[in-house]
Amino acid sequence: MTDRKKIDVLVAEDSTVVRMFLVRLLESDSQIRVVGAVADGRAALDFVSQHKPDVVLMDIHMPRMDGFEATRRIMEAHPLPIVICTATARAEDVVIAFRAMEAGAIACIQKPVGLEHGDFGAMAVQMLETVKLMSEVKVVRRTARLRAASWASAAPGAAIPAPRPAPRIRVIGIGASTGGPPVLQAILAGLGEDFPVPVLVVQHIAQGFLAGMVEWLSHTTGLQVHIGSHGAFPLPGHVYLAPDDFHMGVGAGGEIILTREEPENHLRPAVAYLFRTLAQAYGPTALGVLLTGMGTDGAVELKQLRAAGAITIAQDRESSVVHGMPGAAIALGGATHVLPGNQIAAVLARLVNRKN
Repeated sequence: MTDRKKIDVLVAEDSTVVRMFLVRLLESDSQIRVVGAVADGRAALDFVSQHKPDVVLMDIHMPRMDGFEATRRIMEAHPLPIVICTATARAEDVVIAFRAMEAGAIACIQKPVGLEHGDFGAMAVQMLETVKLMSEVKVVRRTARLRAASWASAAPGAAIPAPRPAPRIRVIGIGASTGGPPVLQAILAGLGEDFPVPVLVVQHIAQGFLAGMVEWLSHTTGLQVHIGSHGAFPLPGHVYLAPDDFHMGVGAGGEIILTREEPENHLRPAVAYLFRTLAQAYGPTALGVLLTGMGTDGAVELKQLRAAGAITIAQDRESSVVHGMPGAAIALGGATHVLPGNQIAAVLARLVNRKN
């Protein structure tokens, strides 16, 4: 059995105590080697310019250069996987973390609490697994010009599928995981404040980050964004995100259902639950979208939506950070359309606003 190459990690964290703690924790995994530990974003940028770690674990609040600016500059000059690691899940910190994801970071996690805390084990495992998984992600250079082009609405003349004869769409369901927040934000921002149907979203995200994500999306999309509430009837032009640790779906009358039934695909919330209930409650008047993400959550159920007569969209490989979920749906024949992230909003607007 050959030895697997170790994953080289750079840690950027201003607190000496926390930095040493993170280094020890990372190196407790035999697959990980910490090749550098620096105290600010400027030092992280300098290190990356001379070395090529596989992953950067990046704090948000640091002197000289914060985590957002360091991420932006690294992704412009020396693109590599960056995981944002914040001490708390306070909304203001999470908003900065999502701005860093807009700049090219591919995941955000909460720093593990102290050894004496009951959640330490689970948080430590999450951090180690995230670092190892993200080391395999292929990233691209993210200049300001390319960022704008990447997430702009589809340009005139773009290959937008022609609407097919079908019942009028009454609801949209979106599922996303790794790399999902920036493309989700771009899609929602491209729909317009008067979008005539509700949007239900399952985004796999670290526990405690949801409130900050709702605030970020609310400020950057022009839509009213909420955490889903059990029994509420979704309103046109409003966006509802599945709460932490609850499946979110719809009932026979179209009301939002929250449940703590068993995880699906080891996940709760699961995209699978949302898509399956949309197929049952709405059939051909639903529209399903499966975005970038690791694993296969929602792939089978996107096919169920299509079989129920719904239009279904899967993000293409080239624009996905990880093509696991949409790729699995495409392989199963579950996608009516396969589209780059920057064309999905225009397609949704055209399909929803068509004249039957």
